[in-house]
Amino acid sequence: MLARFLAAVAAMVAVVAASNFLVQYPVAVQLGPVNLGDILTWGAFTYPVAFLVTDLTNRAFGPAKARLVVVAGFAVAVVLSIYLATPRIAIASGTAFLVAQFLDISIFHRLRNGAWWQAPIFSSLVSSALDTAIFFSLAMAPAFAGIDALFGMDDSSLAFPAPLLGVGPEVELWVSLGLGDFLVKLVLAVLLLAPYKSLRGWLAGRGAVVA
Repeated sequence: MLARFLAAVAAMVAVVAASNFLVQYPVAVQLGPVNLGDILTWGAFTYPVAFLVTDLTNRAFGPAKARLVVVAGFAVAVVLSIYLATPRIAIASGTAFLVAQFLDISIFHRLRNGAWWQAPIFSSLVSSALDTAIFFSLAMAPAFAGIDALFGMDDSSLAFPAPLLGVGPEVELWVSLGLGDFLVKLVLAVLLLAPYKSLRGWLAGRGAVVA
């Protein structure tokens, strides 16, 4: 039991570390008229795995242990963000991660006795939406430029106009980036149902599933 819990902590730390590293690298792929590098980084594809780790931990050990795993991931996220990014990005990253993951745990726990897919899909979708809204607002919206000022830094808001997702009407760039990030999370929330179901069955076979 302890070994599986420590494995969950290690998995969360690995996902957070990988996402903080990969967020520095744009997706250098041209998709028709859209350059994905303008709206996505590789971190967008690894970060949603954190919700899979949280949900499996919640299923196996219950919400209390899941929160401990999230706190471990939060600590790593803050430390890495301090080294890899500005204070504003660190605050946005840590806040979004902690609030969204705790919400995920709460929603999952309420739905855990429904159909096997309900708890992971609904908890991930709602929490991903909140995660995206918090991070991109705090990190890039001009309304929160005061965070930069608090640390004596220039305004790093991404408020200049850009086509929505590279092809739509002009919006502030942070809005386009946030929407692109959320769309990836939506797709991955569905795709990650397969490994969730498989690993859920594996855990059940070892008597680790909490009803």
